[in-house]
Amino acid sequence: MSYKEPTVEEKIEKLRKLRETAKLGGGKERIEAQHKKGKLTARERLELLLDPESFVELDQFVVHRCTEFGMAEKKILGDGVVTGYGTIDGRLVFVFSQDFTVFGGSLGEMFAKKVCKIMDLAMKVGAPVIGLNDSGGARIQEGVASLAGYGDIFFRNVMASGVIPQISAIMGPCAGGAVYSPALTDFIVMVKDTSHMFITGPEVIKTVLGQEVTFEELGGALTHSRTSGVAHFVADNEEDCIGIIRKLLSYLPSNNMEDPPVVETNDDPSRMDETLANIIPDDPDKPYEVKEIITRVVDSGDFFEVQPLWAPNIVIGFARLNGKTVGIVANQPSYFAGALDIKSSTKAGRFVRFCDAFNIPIITFVDVPGFLPGIEQEHGGIIRHGSKLLYAYCEATVPKITVILRKAYGGAYDVMGSKHSGADINMAWPTAEIAVMGPQGAINIIFRKEIAKAEDPEKRRSELIVEYREKFANPYIAAEKGYIDDVIEPAETRPRLISALEMLATKRENRPAKKHANIPL
Repeated sequence: MSYKEPTVEEKIEKLRKLRETAKLGGGKERIEAQHKKGKLTARERLELLLDPESFVELDQFVVHRCTEFGMAEKKILGDGVVTGYGTIDGRLVFVFSQDFTVFGGSLGEMFAKKVCKIMDLAMKVGAPVIGLNDSGGARIQEGVASLAGYGDIFFRNVMASGVIPQISAIMGPCAGGAVYSPALTDFIVMVKDTSHMFITGPEVIKTVLGQEVTFEELGGALTHSRTSGVAHFVADNEEDCIGIIRKLLSYLPSNNMEDPPVVETNDDPSRMDETLANIIPDDPDKPYEVKEIITRVVDSGDFFEVQPLWAPNIVIGFARLNGKTVGIVANQPSYFAGALDIKSSTKAGRFVRFCDAFNIPIITFVDVPGFLPGIEQEHGGIIRHGSKLLYAYCEATVPKITVILRKAYGGAYDVMGSKHSGADINMAWPTAEIAVMGPQGAINIIFRKEIAKAEDPEKRRSELIVEYREKFANPYIAAEKGYIDDVIEPAETRPRLISALEMLATKRENRPAKKHANIPL
């Protein structure tokens, strides 16, 4: 029987069949198993994430090159990861979505090459990379080639850092060396109950240390959002996770050479809010909710908080003022009185550096009594960790505007976006208290002998505290020295912030040439 050259129609039909085969991943049974776990498939996730009909897949026909352990007979088109590009709200993004139905989503040589290819393209054109992670880790059958694949991805994560936004969604297991790629990216979103991250799993911990722990306790979404600070957002389900990513991207530029997108707003930039004056209590030691101030000041009350469950004594997140993205950092008086500690310094420091990398102005609301005292904090390195936040503010060259709401004591005053750490505009409410320390501590030191000699020490102490508060615990001494540019009424906070942002829109600030600085890690 002689060979007959296939017709063009037959070749096109073959292509179509191969594409349909590739779309099935590991097959219908494994897809059903994925759904039974409450998880979407790699392709279903991309359909939710990207604008309709915008996804263009690359490397659909890639297969692994491993021949050991019977792998030569187990080749599946796509090799366990779906890669390509598409749009979100009309803006270009590059994506990879790990397919758990193919070899458990394990990463091998060709899998890694696919991911590296779209990361390289993203860097060339200046577009974000979004990784949807659902993988059993390194493909053991491929040995060191899989480890090399991880290393190639890690290198690209570092090269892309500060150049294009990188977002990781953890939508299943992420263990061993696989966790370092998400950790190197800008933001991590985890899904309750179905996603896990850890270096060593519960079985290894039980074998080596004799400790029993569940997957959820060790590396679940709530653990990494409350305890470790690894995750930035917790999603209730996969649809919610996709929604978080889309909203996050709406605040960010596509790369470090662009400004964030501007959104039309119906919120009057001149809007005054008299209710702001009622939020801070008359008692200077009484807590309040700083997010009430933030939501009343920003456009339409829309504040997108980042890491809300970790280090809640500081609040960070994105908002808009007159349609323009801003990053917000605020002390939270309702938790630890808003004092800075190890976790909050690290949390805010990294956020400030992200904003600076991507041309996002930083608005700081200050109400800080100081650094959290204690042996645990000192031995844990509060000096080193606290300096991260100071370093981040000093390093940042984007517009920096600070509003002191109430307390700004001691070194924490300097750290929280002060004029001395390079802030452009510093304002204060009339309720501001700017001093080396609070009245009580200052009086106990300055007038210790006088109080001890008084007929009624407690009465004399109270009198001196009142005198000190009236004389020093106010914004006017700092304003006299030019450390505060203006004392403003709470009601005018929004229009004054917007005015300052408009004035600073063309800000340029040069720093000494260097390879890179040495942040105190």
